[in-house]
Amino acid sequence: MVVQSQRVRPTLRTIAAETGLAVTTVSRALANDVRIAATTRALVQEAARRLGYVPDRAAQRLRTGRTKVIQLLLNLDHEFLGFTHELISGLSEALAGTGYSVTLFPDILGSDRLSAVRQIVESRLGDGIIFNRTEPFDPRVRYLTEQGFPFVCHGRTEFTVPHPWVDFDNEAFARIAAERLISKGRTRLLIILPPARYSFAQHLRWGAVSAAKAHGISCEIPDQISLDTSDVETLAWLRQRLMQPDRPDGIICVGEVQALAALGAISDAGLSVGHEIDVVAKRASDLFDLFRPRVDTMLEDLRLAGRSMGEVLLRAFAGEPTGGLQILHQPETEFR
Repeated sequence: MVVQSQRVRPTLRTIAAETGLAVTTVSRALANDVRIAATTRALVQEAARRLGYVPDRAAQRLRTGRTKVIQLLLNLDHEFLGFTHELISGLSEALAGTGYSVTLFPDILGSDRLSAVRQIVESRLGDGIIFNRTEPFDPRVRYLTEQGFPFVCHGRTEFTVPHPWVDFDNEAFARIAAERLISKGRTRLLIILPPARYSFAQHLRWGAVSAAKAHGISCEIPDQISLDTSDVETLAWLRQRLMQPDRPDGIICVGEVQALAALGAISDAGLSVGHEIDVVAKRASDLFDLFRPRVDTMLEDLRLAGRSMGEVLLRAFAGEPTGGLQILHQPETEFR
C-alpha cells in the first residue's frame, strides 16, 4: 500500500525561512504594518502567495482577540438590481490586502433590527459592522456607539454625537430631478418615497418639495405605496393614477425597479415619455442604456459607496477621531 504524504501547511516560520526575515517581521508585514518598509512587505506578501500561505484565523483570534471578519448587514430586497454585488465589490476593493473578509448578515426590515447587531457584538462574530437603511435616531447606532464597537452605516442619523457614515445626497438628487422636470415645463410632479421611518425618506421629501414650492407647482407624494411596495403593486397603482384627468406629468423615480414600473405604467396608460410626461430616475448600473425611450438619470455609485465604507471602517479601526469619519457622495447627472 502506498501512503501519499500530505502537503505541510505553510506557516509564518515557513515564510521567515524563505525570506530570511524574523517571524515577527513576517507577521507585521503580512498585517501591512506601515512601520515595515514597503519593499519588505512586498517581499513577504509575494513569498506568502507563492507558498500558498493562508492565515489561521482561529489562532489569530486567540492571539489578538480579532476575528478579521467584517459583518455586512443588508436587506436582500433593493431598489437597485445590482445593489448587493456593487456594494460588496467596492467593499472588497477597500479591504484587499488587509486580511479582512466580509460576511453577509441578513437584515430583516420588518423585525427587531437591533437584535442582529447585539448578536454580532455579544458573540464577537466580527470586528466591525456595516449596515444601511438608517433611521433618524437609529437604535443600532446608539447601541454600537455606547459599546465602542467599530461600525459605519450607509446613511445618516440625527444624533448630535458624530458617528461614522457614508451617504448619498438624496436631497440634492430629488431637488435636481424636480428642477429638471420643471425646466421641461412639467407642473404636476410625483415621487414615491421610502417608508417614512428611514432617514433618506426625509431627505428625498425635502429636496423634491422645496424645489416644487420654489416654482409654485405641486409635488404629489402618495400614501398608498412606498419604495418598498412590490413592483407589481407599484405598476398597478401608477397605471391607475396615470389614467386620471389630473395625472402627474413628471415622475421622480428613486430606484431602478421603481423606474421600470413607471415606464411600464406610462406605456399601459397610452402616454409617451418626452411628450405627455417625463421621468428622472436614479440609477446604479448601465441598465437604462438598453431601454427606449431614454430617460434622464442620475448615478448613485454603489461601488464607490462600498469602497468608502471599507476605508472609513479601516480608519475607525486605526483609532481615527469619529468626527472626521463622514462622507457624502453627490449625484452624477446624466441628462439627455
